[in-house]
Amino acid sequence: MAQQVKVHLALNVGGLEESVKFYRAMFGIDPVKWKPGYAKFDIAEPPLNLTLNEGEVINRGALNHLGIEVQDTAQVLAAKKRFAEAGLVTVDEMNVDCCFALQDKVWITDPDGNRWEVFTVKVQDTQPDLTAQQTPNPLDHMQACCRQ
Repeated sequence: MAQQVKVHLALNVGGLEESVKFYRAMFGIDPVKWKPGYAKFDIAEPPLNLTLNEGEVINRGALNHLGIEVQDTAQVLAAKKRFAEAGLVTVDEMNVDCCFALQDKVWITDPDGNRWEVFTVKVQDTQPDLTAQQTPNPLDHMQACCRQ
């Protein structure tokens, strides 16, 4: 049997116990490996190999946020319910025009400040006539949601 292709995401975390608790709640599964300073989650949907590496978190660098795109609003709301039941703080954005697309989304933030969104796109391009070449400063047209 061929092995499934997965994205691997390795996050530095300041506190492994707290981060394992957060990601256990987020994905609804236990880590497949949990050792001193290290935990691994093998997530089936979406296919993700997520590892947490304990150490000093000095700077998150250029990372803006992380996200999981789902098929519809019902799945966004199901994720929100699962997060709330696990005690995670959520922020909703429904019918929001973000990144030039109409979306429904729910946000959560991990213990180290990494923001995650679970979202669905309802309209792929809300400004189809706008092109990157039309403005000398692309940031003039970028919505605030894309710059948080």
